[in-house]
Amino acid sequence: MKILITGGAGFIGSNFVYYMLKKHPDYDLVCLDALTYAGNLKTLDEALKNERFTFVKGDIADRELVFELFAKEQFDIVVNFAAESHVDRSIEDPGIFLKTNILGTQTLMDACRKYGIKRYHQVSTDEVYGDLPLDRPDLFFTEETPIHTSSPYSASKASADLLVQAYHRTFGLPITISRCSNNYGPYHFPEKLIPLMIANALNDKPLPVYGEGLNVRDWLYVEDHCKAIDMIIHDGKVGEVYNIGGHNEKTNIYIVKKILELLGKSEDLITFVTDRKGHDLRYAIDPTKIKNDLGWEPDTMFDDGIVKTVNWYLENREWWETILRGEYQNYYEKMYGKRDII
Repeated sequence: MKILITGGAGFIGSNFVYYMLKKHPDYDLVCLDALTYAGNLKTLDEALKNERFTFVKGDIADRELVFELFAKEQFDIVVNFAAESHVDRSIEDPGIFLKTNILGTQTLMDACRKYGIKRYHQVSTDEVYGDLPLDRPDLFFTEETPIHTSSPYSASKASADLLVQAYHRTFGLPITISRCSNNYGPYHFPEKLIPLMIANALNDKPLPVYGEGLNVRDWLYVEDHCKAIDMIIHDGKVGEVYNIGGHNEKTNIYIVKKILELLGKSEDLITFVTDRKGHDLRYAIDPTKIKNDLGWEPDTMFDDGIVKTVNWYLENREWWETILRGEYQNYYEKMYGKRDII
């Protein structure tokens, strides 16, 4: 079995690479990643030592490169993690989100059609559903919840989902889609909430919290997400959408205070800042379908996962400090020059 993992130098994609290398010792994996600001080749150092893993530097919207890669490798399965994903950045520059998240997805599926892959899996987000009111804890996102986006990021992901479903209905492409809640864990790029708070706290810098920090997110430990995708691409029903949630709803302020507690830092570091435009109030996923159909449940509850995550950042300071200094962006050229394939 040969699997293409796009965006595999990013947070969730890299964790999926390591999960699959360990879980399926007879599989060959190819990672395609453009190594934009959130892609870090150093994250894949250990994977690059494995003869079953190949890295290719490139953009999923580059049709010539993608089609040449498909022709050469003859993939069985494609798992698309590649995406621009930071909401704040999408507000500042929506265009790149449309190019990567929509046109890049189209390019991949066109190649899948031509070369006859067995499964194309689209990694999406619960943000396509919009948000839920804070005073209705009984409400959850299901696979039947209407799409109702709030930001250019979520709109681009929703557009990609609709395009994936259209390719299934129109062309018979064997697809599945997963929509996950907020992930956390190792290799999380330090612009997102949890790694940013850990890094700032360790450096005794202010911890910026939007509004009053009362926005609620459902947190999923990244390894649990990887396990779910593995189940979907092997046993999920073609054409279906699966919600992947952790049943770990927490307010942002709870998370920030928990991190400070674990690091022995003062809450005086918390600084409340002007709320984000169109900031969603609450995300909460009902994962009943994937539990009933595939037997998946999260193994890691938040209070355990956040301890593991904080410890990882304590033990891997060089990884995230290199990112904060911006040096990681030169790593590929330093190590591999202009070679595209390692």
